[in-house]
Amino acid sequence: MQGNSDKYYDEQDKINIRKLREVLDTLPRFCRQYFRGIEENTSTRTRLAYAYDLRTFFEFLHENNRALAKTDIADYKLDMLDRIMREDIEEYMEYITLYDKEGKEISNDEFGKARKISALRSLYNYFFKAELIETNPPALIRTPKLHEHEIIRLEPDEVARMLDSVEAGEGLTKSQKKFHEKTRTRDVALITLLLGTGIRVSECVGLDFNDIDFNSNGIRVHRKGGYDAVVYFGDEVEAALLDYIAQRREVVAADGSENAVFLSLQNKRISVRAVENLVKKYASTVTTLKKITPHKLRSTYGTELYRESGDIYLVADVLGHKDVNTTRKHYAAQDDLNRRRAARMVRLREKPDT
Repeated sequence: MQGNSDKYYDEQDKINIRKLREVLDTLPRFCRQYFRGIEENTSTRTRLAYAYDLRTFFEFLHENNRALAKTDIADYKLDMLDRIMREDIEEYMEYITLYDKEGKEISNDEFGKARKISALRSLYNYFFKAELIETNPPALIRTPKLHEHEIIRLEPDEVARMLDSVEAGEGLTKSQKKFHEKTRTRDVALITLLLGTGIRVSECVGLDFNDIDFNSNGIRVHRKGGYDAVVYFGDEVEAALLDYIAQRREVVAADGSENAVFLSLQNKRISVRAVENLVKKYASTVTTLKKITPHKLRSTYGTELYRESGDIYLVADVLGHKDVNTTRKHYAAQDDLNRRRAARMVRLREKPDT
């Protein structure tokens, strides 16, 4: 299944590169060397996230360090990194717990803090290994203890009710029903695809017609890490996709979206945000206690696949996890069904005949 769906991801990379260049203009000039150095081994999305996090760090220093406050951030020299002490990093970690920026209150939980210290370690490690600085204080800071969050997912009966809602529009408001009449077939195909394959929302919106092969019931998706993989779907997904594609073929798409499978009401390739909103809309008709996102639909699929197969390696492969430990951490602990089965499999003594 060869195609040109890479164009979508190329465009996303271009957007990220432009944003990165804008952020770089606000960072010390030596950061440009660092970002060139990590380019081959990181995605544009990762580099952009690092740039945002580093900007927060340098803004903190500029506001709280008297010596550095006198110099524009862009004019900081590389040797300033050697003047940063462990205590400075610890103060920064405490600061990002809760701070104000441009009148907006910003907070970071342990996951946010872990990401920010990771960005700082990456910067210091790059220059330390290149022997351009002599100290590496971020290496002395312990990563915040990460508390595992309970995996939120839909139960089988909730999945069925959500699909019923997508198909019939039950539980929607009057205004939502007006849009539902126009998007029902698309929404059924999209939600069924997410629930039936576990693909990421970015993989879903990036689908082009030539990424779908109905002979093998497979779709080609662009995974995190930049590689392509084929994911297979069942009869329910096939039926929903065929219904929608028959309708979609009659639509004249906007320039640049001609090959996109899923379109918005403006006939442009649907956005990640739009998919997030429609998932939230339909999920709210089923449960108000759970915050359901496209990623939660992915968790729902992964949990059900693990329940049915008991094969954590299969789940990791289908979901595109590079490290099976990531999968095991999320799904093996979800359900002790297999452990209960194991308890019944081994008999120490045969039961006497009665």
